[in-house]
This record gives sequence, structure tokens and C-alpha cells, in this order.
Amino acid sequence: MASVAKSTPPRASRRLMKREALMARLVEARRQRCIVVLGQAGSGKTSTLLAWRRELMSLDFDVAWLSLAPEDNSLQSFLRDVLASIAEVDPAIVGQAGLLTEGVDSDAEIEHWIIALVQGIAPRQRELVVMLDDLHHVRDARIFRALQWLLDYAPECLHLALSSRTALPLSFERMRSRTLVTELDMRDLRFSAEESERYLREQLGSIDRSDALVLHELTDGWVAGLQLFALDLRAKEGGAGSRYAPVRVRDAQAFASYFEREVLVRLAPEDLDMLTRAAVCSRFCVSLCASLLAPAQPLPRVRARLARLEEDNFFIIQVGGGDREPWYRLHPLLRETLLARLEQWPVEERRALHAAACRWFNARDDVEQSVYHAVQAGEMAQAVTMVEASAHDLLSSGELSQLAALLRHLSPEAIVRHFDLHLAQAYLAMYARDFEACDASLRLMEARRETFDARQRYDMLLLRCGLAAQQDRMDEVIDRLEALRDIPPDAKDLAWTSRANLLAWAHIHQGAYEQARRAVEEAQRRSGAQLSMLLGRCMIAVSLRREGRLSEAGQLAREVLRAAEQPDAAFGGVACMAASVLADVLYETDEVEAAQDLLAPRIAAIERLTLPDFVLRAVATLVGCHRLGGREDQCQVDLDRLEAYAQRYRLDRILAQALQMRLREHLLRNEMGEAIDALDRMEHLVRQHPEDGSVALRVGDCLLRARIDVALHGGDFAAAIRLVEQRERSHDWPLEATSAELLLQWAMACAGMGESNAAREHLLAGLRIGHGLGLVRSMLDVSTEVPGLLRSLLPRESLEPVLAFHVGRLHAAADRAVSRPEPQARPPRADTGSPVAALSEREYEVLSLLAQAMPNKKIARTLNVTLDTVKFHLKNIYGKLGVSARDEAVARLRDLEARRDAPGGDA
Repeated sequence: MASVAKSTPPRASRRLMKREALMARLVEARRQRCIVVLGQAGSGKTSTLLAWRRELMSLDFDVAWLSLAPEDNSLQSFLRDVLASIAEVDPAIVGQAGLLTEGVDSDAEIEHWIIALVQGIAPRQRELVVMLDDLHHVRDARIFRALQWLLDYAPECLHLALSSRTALPLSFERMRSRTLVTELDMRDLRFSAEESERYLREQLGSIDRSDALVLHELTDGWVAGLQLFALDLRAKEGGAGSRYAPVRVRDAQAFASYFEREVLVRLAPEDLDMLTRAAVCSRFCVSLCASLLAPAQPLPRVRARLARLEEDNFFIIQVGGGDREPWYRLHPLLRETLLARLEQWPVEERRALHAAACRWFNARDDVEQSVYHAVQAGEMAQAVTMVEASAHDLLSSGELSQLAALLRHLSPEAIVRHFDLHLAQAYLAMYARDFEACDASLRLMEARRETFDARQRYDMLLLRCGLAAQQDRMDEVIDRLEALRDIPPDAKDLAWTSRANLLAWAHIHQGAYEQARRAVEEAQRRSGAQLSMLLGRCMIAVSLRREGRLSEAGQLAREVLRAAEQPDAAFGGVACMAASVLADVLYETDEVEAAQDLLAPRIAAIERLTLPDFVLRAVATLVGCHRLGGREDQCQVDLDRLEAYAQRYRLDRILAQALQMRLREHLLRNEMGEAIDALDRMEHLVRQHPEDGSVALRVGDCLLRARIDVALHGGDFAAAIRLVEQRERSHDWPLEATSAELLLQWAMACAGMGESNAAREHLLAGLRIGHGLGLVRSMLDVSTEVPGLLRSLLPRESLEPVLAFHVGRLHAAADRAVSRPEPQARPPRADTGSPVAALSEREYEVLSLLAQAMPNKKIARTLNVTLDTVKFHLKNIYGKLGVSARDEAVARLRDLEARRDAPGGDA
């Protein structure tokens, strides 16, 4: 081979291998749903994506990039990294998905997470490309299921670029049939002879064409092989062809073998040693690299060596820099080669390397990397100590994902042996709503109760009460109030915060609102942590709402929501609690549209992250909003959601209230058969409970309320009066809003019996309670007959001014409900005579998903409804379109819409 001139290629040429034909193809495909790049490491796939990324950004696309490493193989880490990369483009996109990240594990939760992310992306005007590089490192099948759903549900503005060394276990058939995917493989990435020659000239300054052709044939146009030969030739300072081994470098194995035999052996020994040591970290900076060297070297020398290797294009890439120093990563094949060499080192030396890395990360408070390297160094005790030291603070600040990542590095035996770690694991299970796992951990700890000190036993008590509250067993919490008050003097901040929230929640259930606020204020004097402060203020807002101080409750909830709703998920639970309280206040004061706008995008997160009462109030509020907006089918969808939630976690009180609300909705539409079915289910639920306990009491009360509704609807006023009197006798919990509802029903029954004086007396008593609590919608939602009853029995001129004013507010709200236009959820689909136009909004959504060949189960998951609800809608769709099967319905839809869209056509 002729001699070559040594030169340093321009930085731009070193970093980006831009092939015009491939770039043109990628730019042309930029609006497709997905780009898939398959090729060996070093085949140019990463360089191609980097070049395309620059091209897209120049075309005013937003680009989010995530490069995966062998260490990045957990579902939680993957979801967090995806959110972080997208948040760099626009933090607002990931808000709701961020709230759902904690504890995602099952397929249903993963799909739910993807839907939340998609809903955050869909409204964007600018195109967003999410690039995921080196997906061959992923082994968790759940990650690929998440990617499949992301592909299936991606909105028009979202595009995915996926690169891997190996074929991806994803289905692209639908996208291929609709020409929504561009697939590139080694044939596309491989250089032509001309491109190989041009690349070599850029690297070497000049090269004979015949020599370039020989190197092209040896590498088969593989970019990493060409780069390797160019590096080798520059190191030889221009030698003849006989001075290199004519090995064919066409795959990763040959690359690694050639690298080891022809390049690494001629690398300066100190450089080879430095890179081998640095390979223990997926990324490294100058000071980290220096800390791994033995003997130690000054930072300027290490910095110069790394800069020279990067300048020589020695498979080392700068991947960004902080305020102080740049960070590097090794080419994946180089790192694999070096790690293979490292495996030949004595175990003690390898562990010493990880120990040095652990010390470096620990000095910079990077707990996760510190723990990882401690485990690799064989220092499990040190890893346990570090996780123990940070577990309390991570729990207190809501950093649950990081805590879970740390615990994954430890063995189950090590976790169980250390109380604080076991407690943290149990808390994570509770927050992930894996109540069985939490209870199992608690039982293991309680079996060793005698070995624990007072603080540890109190921590167990807090967790047991927290689990009871999550499972809607407030009797257990109230029974332990005295024990909860007796907090040990050495209790940590988390214990004070948990104690305050449990005491406050128990006092709220008892109607002791001032005591609830005092418990919160006591804890806040001891802990100034932001999460603790926000949780306490949210509890105060709940107490104010229950006490009828709506204005104060709404203002406080709004402030908490503003402070808590951040892109990360640390404050996700408190943000959801505040949203539920604020929406409840807005709806109660007849700000219906504002309440709906607040809840609709957050309802899934509220269901995942809050206590049952918050979920109940949020869904009840949404049902009321949809009812007033004329969206009857959406009311049923939300009630389906509440029922499914209650059944999933065995919350019979919530289930009873969902059934009672469903019965009332059926009565409003004169659907007596369905109402009686709901009543039968409630009676069955009551029979499953003993006669004592708050759950049995409240389930029984829901049945009484339902029977009163049925009696009033059917005109059986005598039975209604008997049931109201029975409910009054059994009513012994401090919810005055319930008393107002009871008195209004009593008034309606008396009026139906012709007992005007009694009706007026009960109505006036209920009105006074309602005014004292600021109730508007709670009064009107009792029955559509309430406004008429007020006009006939309590004309405003006969009332004292304050009550007259409140009655005026009720009349105004009732008038707005009558005149409130139904919102246009979608543009008109056809002329008014079209069968498609006769479909409800939800029916049209179901039919549209049906047209995408989705099975019923997937339609149910996409719309977050039950399978029975989908079948119910399909039955209605078939009837309205005059068909009897799925294919006929889809064909009918396309036919009608084609006729509508034709010039001068109508459907």
C-alpha cells in the first residue's frame, strides 16, 4: 500500500458521518411515524442518527435523544429517562406521565402511562422526534410492550427513531401497510466504495484509490472498521501494505479481535491502562478517570491524554459537559473489548477499581452510582449503609423512583435484615398500591417486634395505619389514635409528617376540624421539608372544605397545587390531592367547566396516587360535570372507572357510593330496570358486611339513600318518609352536608303527601345547613325537583335577607344548568340526517377505534372503561347504523363519511 499523509480531520468530519443519499431518505421520511435503524455497533447507525438529528433541528423539529447503556435495563429507569429526555424539549409534555411513573409494573399500568404521555404530546403544534439509540441493551419485555403501545397510540406530531444492533421484538405490520415506517439496515448504512474512499481521505489527508478499495473490501463498507484501519495507519505514520494484517473486519467479533491484536497492543501502555480502568463506568469525566488510575496522576495530564485520544478519533466520544468538565463515553465495541480484558485481571484489582469509583461518586453525593459500584466492589455492607443513610430523606422528599432504584441493587436478604430498608421497601409497596406485599413486609417486621426499639415500633404503627387509610379502613386508624399521639422523642421527620397526616385524616372523619389543623401545625413546626409542608396544607384545605369554609379551602388548595405540580413526580400525590379538593370546591360553587378542566386530565393520576376519599370526590365531581353538560355516556364511563377502582382494591364503601350514584343517573333517564339492578347489587353488598363498623354503616347508608331516591322517583312518598326517618336515626357521623340532603328529601316526601307545613319546615332547616356550608350543587343535585320546591314553599320575599340571597344563588345555578350548552367535543361528522351524526361522542370514539382494527379489550384499555361498557356502546352503534357486526359497522362508517366528503354529497 502506498504511504499516506498523516493529518487531523476537521472536528465536524470526525463527529458526523453525513451521507447525502441516506440523509435525503431520512429527511424525506421525517413525517413518518417511525424510523428503524438496525446495524452492528460501529456500522454508522449512531453517526447517521446524530447527523439526522442535526438536520431535523435545522428543519424546526424538536428532538429528544436517549442513548441506552447495558446498565439501563429496568422499566422504571427507562420510563424516567424517556421523560427526562422529552422534558428537555418541553417539561409540560411529561406532567401527567410523570405523576404515574412511580410503581408502574403491570401491563395495565404501563399502558396507562403511555396513554398519559401521548395525551401530553398530542396538543403540540411542533413536530417531536424521540430518538432511542442502542435498544439492543434492553432485555425487559415490559419496555418493549411500552414501546409497542407508544407506536400504536402515537399522535400525528410524534415520530420515533429506534436504533439497535439486533432486530427489535416490535410489530411494524400495521405501519408497513400504511407506509408509516422507514426501515434501514446494514445494507443502507454500509458505505459504497466511493464513500469509503472519501471518508479515508477525510481521516488521512490522502490515500491511493486502490488502497482505499482494498480497505473498503476488508471492512465491507463498515464504518467502524474503516475508522479502525485509519486510526491504525495514522499510528504507523504512513507504512506500506505489508505492515498491516489483511484481516477482514466485517462484524463485531472480528472488530474486537482485530482491535485487540492490531491496535490495543500498539497503544501506549499508560493509555491502554487508563481506558481499561475507565471502562468500568458507562460514562466518565477527567477527575473520575484520574481517580481510577494507579498510581495517581495530575488532572492536567489526564485531561490532555483524553483530549488527544478524542482528537485522534480513538473511539472516545464527548457526550456533554457540566459547568466544570466534559463527560466522555467509549464506543460500545471498544468498551466491550476493554471489559473483556478487564475480566482477566485479578478479582482484587477489579474490585479496587469499583471501590475507587464508589468513593468518587460518593464524594459528589451520587448515591445510585455509589451503591452500584460498592456492590460491584463486593462491599455489600457499605452499599447497605449508604442506602440506609439516604432512604429516610428520599421517602420524606417523595423521591420514590430513586429509592426503588437503590433498593434494587441490594439483595432481598440484606433488605430484610435491616429495619429501615425493610420499612422503606414496605412504604414503596404501599405507594405502588401493592397492598399484599406491604402487608407481608409488615407481618415479617411484627414477628420480630421484640427486637426493635420504641422508634422502630412506632414506625411500624405508622405504616400499619397508613395501609389501613389506603384501604379505607379508617376504624383501625381511629382505634389507634392514642398510640399515634404517643410519638417517641427520637422520631424522624418522616414519622412526624406521617403522624400529622394520619391524625388529621382521622379527626376530619370525626368532624374535629380544628384538631386536625392543630395536628398538622404541630408537625410543621418540627419539619420544614417542602413535601411535608404541602401535604399538611392540603390536609388543612380538606378540613376547611368539610367545615364549609369553601373560599378558604379553594384558595389554599390552589396555592398547594401551584407549588406541587412540577415536571418531576416527587410531589405528584399532593398535587393530585390538591386538584381533587379544588375541583370539589369549584363544582360546589357552580364553576362546573373549571372543575371539569381541572380534573379531566388528572383523574388517572388521582386514582393512582391518592386516598380513596379523594378518588371518590374527584369522580363524583366529574360525573356531575358531565351530567350538567349533557354527556350522559361519559357519566357512565366515569362510574365504570370508580366501580373498577373499588373492586380492584376491595373498597366496598366506595363501590356502594358508585352504585348509588349510578342508580341516581338511571333514575334521571327513567331507566328503572337498570336502577333496580343497581339497587339489587347494593343489597347484595350490604349482606356481605357485619352490622357493626363504619364500612358496614356507610354501605348501609348508601342503600338507604338509594331506596329513598327510588321511592321519591316512583311517587311512593309514605315509604320515602319512613326511609328518611330511618336514615335520620342511623345518621351518626359528622357530615352536615348529608343532613342537608336528608332534609331536602324529607321535604320532597312531605310535599308529595300534601303536608306543606312539614315540608316547609324541613326545607327551611336544610336550607340553613346548606347556607352555613356554602352548598350550591350539593343541594341542587339531590333532585331536579329542588328549584320548584323552593319556589312553591319558600318564596324569597318570605325569607330573611341572608337566606333569600342563598336561595337566589340556587335559582341562578339551576337556571344556568338548564341553559348551559352542551360542549362540542368534536367537529360535526355529517349532516344531521346521517346515522353517524346520531352517535354519541363516546360511541363515535368506540367506532373510530373499531375502524383501526382494535379488539374490544384494547378499546376498553384505550378509553379506560370496562369491557362491558364497550359492548354496551357497540350494541347501540349497531342499532343506530342498522348493522349487526363489526365489519359492517366499519364499512358503514367509511361509506357514510366518503359520501359526506364527496362534492355535493350527503350521508
